Amino acid sequence: MESELDDVVAVEDLMALERRYAAARRGGGPVPPQVQFEYAWALVRSRYGGDVARGAALLEELMPTGTKEEQRDYVYYLAVANYRLKEYERALQYVEGLLRAEPHNAQGLRLRRRIRDSMRKDGLLGMALVGGLALGVAGLLGLAIAKAKS
Repeated sequence: MESELDDVVAVEDLMALERRYAAARRGGGPVPPQVQFEYAWALVRSRYGGDVARGAALLEELMPTGTKEEQRDYVYYLAVANYRLKEYERALQYVEGLLRAEPHNAQGLRLRRRIRDSMRKDGLLGMALVGGLALGVAGLLGLAIAKAKS
């Protein structure tokens, strides 16, 4: 699980899948779902947010036509993509949807725990930054007042 969330695709692999996807698009017919899925999953594992967002969009395109099993995979990987984009609310919505259908899905349960941990961590970090900013402003005001008195 950790590797799925933290794994970064090799540039060569991403480029090869991108060429395969582009060739399928140029072919005139619809892109085979497996080709689109493999490219989308590689994009989700990119270190660049734009790639991850593009991968999520490709997965969303696949949702209406997939089998139940494929849709389960798409929903899971959409949760991973949104987690990587730090869109925790949306990631949680996807993983909760998966867990409604499969309450004991181990991957889904681990992902939900990781998303919630990140939400808590980022919430605490956000409060710490606001608190630190307030202290900094108060310190500057104190210095300005002290300087004005002298």
